[in-house]
Amino acid sequence: MTEALARGPFVRALRRGAGGRTLPVLTVLLAIGIVWYVAAIGMNAQWVRDQAARSDTELSIPAFIGQTLTLDRPVLPAPHQVAAGLWDGLAGQKITSKRSLVYHGWMTLSATLAGFAMGSLAGMVLAIGIVHSRAMDQSVMPWAVASQTVPILAIAPMVIVVFASAGVTGLLPKAIIAAWLSFFPVLVGMVKGLRTPDAMQLDLMRSWSASARQVFWRLRLPSSMPYLFASLKVGVAAALVGTIVGELPAGASSGLGARLLSGSYYGQTVQIWAALFTAAALAALLVATISLIERLTLTRMGLAR
Repeated sequence: MTEALARGPFVRALRRGAGGRTLPVLTVLLAIGIVWYVAAIGMNAQWVRDQAARSDTELSIPAFIGQTLTLDRPVLPAPHQVAAGLWDGLAGQKITSKRSLVYHGWMTLSATLAGFAMGSLAGMVLAIGIVHSRAMDQSVMPWAVASQTVPILAIAPMVIVVFASAGVTGLLPKAIIAAWLSFFPVLVGMVKGLRTPDAMQLDLMRSWSASARQVFWRLRLPSSMPYLFASLKVGVAAALVGTIVGELPAGASSGLGARLLSGSYYGQTVQIWAALFTAAALAALLVATISLIERLTLTRMGLAR
């Protein structure tokens, strides 16, 4: 009986999970949780000591640790406090409420997608021009590289102020900042991908009397797909960062950047960490979506491994 249970499907699946990805992931998460709790106790300890000294009370070790992990405005919130803040922001509020992380996440996501679309399109168009024109390669590419040396924290306030002076506020200025950060990875990846075909492949296309358009559609573009999707994953994460940065100098009332800003103003560290985790979840969702599109596209083109 015992031997039969040991060979059962549930036990085999459990062993496969333990020997595969589940156990390493859980181990890392457990280690992060332990370090986080220890850091929260250490960073919040001084406040608890000061309060105990003012009230002339002596705390036992369990009570002391308990207070460091339950402060209303901790220096570093404990994981369970951040989880509670996330639950309250995502499920405990109406999605139209200004306290809802769903509402703020959607505002950030909409600007991110708009900026990512503009930046990706600009990057792909410039990449095609750079590959097919030596003049563009020597003139546009250096400027594209130079554009990324300017800190986004310096550009964002200028973009917001210029558009606000023209009466344009809301999604567009944030989308422009997101596009600024996302176009460069797409440009570089697309250029690399379009230049992937070697001289033998290009000579073969010429021997078939293929036109430049046919070389592009039949050879260069399919070869660039893996590089393009890899750069799109980087670009969408950069677009999200650009949107959040664009929300900071405007004093915006909506968006995850505004949520971070208001949390820093009022010392609501739990709110800050909840917004950060929401932004991380959005980035993971966007990258996973692009990965799914990549898998479907490459499979259809016969390029999937």
